[in-house]
Amino acid sequence: MLWMRLPLPMALNHVNVWAIADGDGWSIVDTGIRSEQTAELWEQLLSGPLRGQPVKRVFATHMHPDHVGMAGWLTRRFDCNLWMSRLEYVTARMLAADTGREAPEDALSFYRRAGWDGHLVEGYRARFGRFGAGIHALPDSFHRLEDGDDLKIGQHTWRVIVGRGHSPEHACLHCEALGVLISGDQVLPRISSNVSVFPTEPDADPLHDWLESLDKLQRLIPDSVLVLPSHNECFRGLHARLGQLRSHHLASLDRLQELLATPRRVIDTFEVMFGRDITDPMHTTFATGESLAHLNYLRRRGRIFVDRDSEGVDWYRRSAELQQTGE
Repeated sequence: MLWMRLPLPMALNHVNVWAIADGDGWSIVDTGIRSEQTAELWEQLLSGPLRGQPVKRVFATHMHPDHVGMAGWLTRRFDCNLWMSRLEYVTARMLAADTGREAPEDALSFYRRAGWDGHLVEGYRARFGRFGAGIHALPDSFHRLEDGDDLKIGQHTWRVIVGRGHSPEHACLHCEALGVLISGDQVLPRISSNVSVFPTEPDADPLHDWLESLDKLQRLIPDSVLVLPSHNECFRGLHARLGQLRSHHLASLDRLQELLATPRRVIDTFEVMFGRDITDPMHTTFATGESLAHLNYLRRRGRIFVDRDSEGVDWYRRSAELQQTGE
């Protein structure tokens, strides 16, 4: 196996990608974001560390552009298949189809309900439809990865373990013989992956899916594995890290529930959720989605309620029962 790192044009400035020896060539896991710089670096990698041998398969852990952005470029260059889960493939195709569209009114209303002002809404309108710019056109067919699949890559068997919450159907790859887990964004060593609600499914409960996926990984994967994440360094101590991620979100739920003794809009929760004001427009989008994931989790369990005012803005409040008990 080879560990390669590609640059990203954002604060999280890199993504890790992996090459697994596969007979007379390589299987690639994740591909980097689409850019001229990334293409040039792939040319260097293909002729250098990959020794001019062909890419036989491209695996994508999930559909975000830093993972699938160069998949179409690689599969067409080597006439090979893209392997990814169905929901990730379909979602990527759906988002790419928004390129050139005007922002739908459903999405603008979604952010107005969260308390966004006109300036933020207009910024979102201007940014809408940029997903397609971050990826080469995906191939028109793919090989579906399903939870529990056993795949032969080179001399070893890898099992697909699907997680949810960060993306619809994120595929991790576990090789028991090598003691390795390619975790993608499902487990990262330093940060918690974004778990968000989006305008396409405003009542979704991705935090429930995320917490269930953490439990699933702890149940299925031994603590002794070497974890190969998509960002930052490889690490050991999987179970401890899963516990940290679980505790992080549970603590956020507790803080949020306490805050809602007084009704608040989504944008009023940022300081409690993230420990700071959020001013950057892109960060505001992520913060809104993540705050809503926690609010929807509490609302689904009857711990908070939401009221909509005459301006169409949602106000979240703690349930009367919790108010009376002081919980």
